[in-house]
Amino acid sequence: MTDYVFKPHERPTLPGSPANPDHPTSRRLIYFLIGCLIGITGGLGNALVTVNLNFAQGTLDLYTNESAWLTGAYFMTNVTANLLLVKYRQQFGLQPFIRYSLVAYAATTLMHLFVHDFWTSVAVRAMSGIAASGLSTLTILYFFQSLPAAKRLAGVMIGICIPQLATPFARILSPHLLEWGDWHNLYWLELGLALATLAAVMSQPLPPSEREKVFEPADFLTFGLLAPGLWLLIAVLSEGRIEWWTDQPWIGWALVASITLIAGAIIVEHNRANPLINTRWLGSREIVRLMVVAASVRILLSEQAFGSVGLLNVLGLINDQMVTLNWIIVLASIAGLVTAVLTFRPSDVAMPISIAVILIVIGAFMDADATNLTRPSSFYVSQALIGFASLLFLAQAMVIGIARTLLAGGRNFVSFVVLFGLSQSVGGLLGGALLGTFQVVREKFHSHELVQRIVATDPLVAARLRASGGAVAGVVGDPTLRSAQGAALLSQQVSREANILAFNDVFWLVGVLAILMALWGFLIRWSMWRRGETSPVVLLQRQMQAQAQAQKGQ
Repeated sequence: MTDYVFKPHERPTLPGSPANPDHPTSRRLIYFLIGCLIGITGGLGNALVTVNLNFAQGTLDLYTNESAWLTGAYFMTNVTANLLLVKYRQQFGLQPFIRYSLVAYAATTLMHLFVHDFWTSVAVRAMSGIAASGLSTLTILYFFQSLPAAKRLAGVMIGICIPQLATPFARILSPHLLEWGDWHNLYWLELGLALATLAAVMSQPLPPSEREKVFEPADFLTFGLLAPGLWLLIAVLSEGRIEWWTDQPWIGWALVASITLIAGAIIVEHNRANPLINTRWLGSREIVRLMVVAASVRILLSEQAFGSVGLLNVLGLINDQMVTLNWIIVLASIAGLVTAVLTFRPSDVAMPISIAVILIVIGAFMDADATNLTRPSSFYVSQALIGFASLLFLAQAMVIGIARTLLAGGRNFVSFVVLFGLSQSVGGLLGGALLGTFQVVREKFHSHELVQRIVATDPLVAARLRASGGAVAGVVGDPTLRSAQGAALLSQQVSREANILAFNDVFWLVGVLAILMALWGFLIRWSMWRRGETSPVVLLQRQMQAQAQAQKGQ
């Protein structure tokens, strides 16, 4: 392929992206399958750690706040790596980018097998975040090659969505892997996938790309301000709910420093002639609106990652009992992606986002009547709706963003990649922090209300105390100790009920916020219709058609 002379319409869309030759069907299929492999590989690394944090906490002898740093470190580097990786690809070429990303990912995965303490685990997770950032871009590039020119936006939709399946897949795979051995099995799987991906990419490389000099010294000043600012913000969102927002002085200082550093980076970029991040374009009404919508829906989707799973954990269930539920989520999510691709209408790309929000409303309110008898089967329908909505939304949001980016010019690509990644990663962390904080507050409220009603003279309470004491009569002979143990068991039951009521409040909160989001989305669409505003995807298609006709004329 290196000797192939590309036609005008086959040239790379942007420097650092591969050329777009007319592939035969067999090669397109190979690109598609490799894209699926890369997407799952890139997402599964962090997912395996996230869904097994309790297991890692026990294995590495960590406190809860320490285990949260494992995922926090990953997001710190994953979110900020694209600030430089996109330009690296543009200046030094696509193939070195691919090789270094995959080798780095395999190396960090291998390191997991030999890491047994807290700080080295955090360092490895941070390195894994950088490597996975490169894989997310590589996923989209492979899917882009797997489809003909007329359907390449669908390739973008698939590429951004496939890694989202990693979390439910991790919950499905983890119980079996841990049954066959210890936590090392999780990383042996990840290493195997990384090596398989490396072999697949080397056997079927992407077409060559064009390069140009894009790095400037001021880029590293921006990175030196923005990256630490985002790291501090992610640290606050990861640890604030666990160490509690007002109990630790470092949280406040970190937040102040984060705001100062991010503001400094924005000031530097705003006054540059050739900015790394185009603040003027990002500050336009359409882009701000898109990113706010994307972050808001990501916060609502935390209902699945935090709400339903958190409630089932309170009820004493673990991943082993949620395998069927997660299979349903995976299948529903794939159905959402297929629906997004097959029903894609360039003239109304916002409609599926509104439908996705309405599905979240329905799913959240269905979950809001949980009791201590609730089991995973109670969530089959509601979580299927939310899983379907998650990829239906994400696919459309990515296409809208790509269309607006290409219409504004390729120079804004770095800005879009960084901001969209921020909206999803930080939006997810913010959603977990918001819902988690609300759940803790409501749990305290319900505990107070329930305890107020527990009086020893109440016949029902006395009967419950006797029953709780009787449950331990076979192992506790002393009547006084048995009575105290019965009271302790009753206290645990009260705490469990308070947590269940608090999670019901979380589901109600998500439902109400989703209703407000749906109304806002309707107002946006009505406003666009009233102004006669054309969909950005339609405008992009017209631009591409005009360019194609001009090339034919030449």
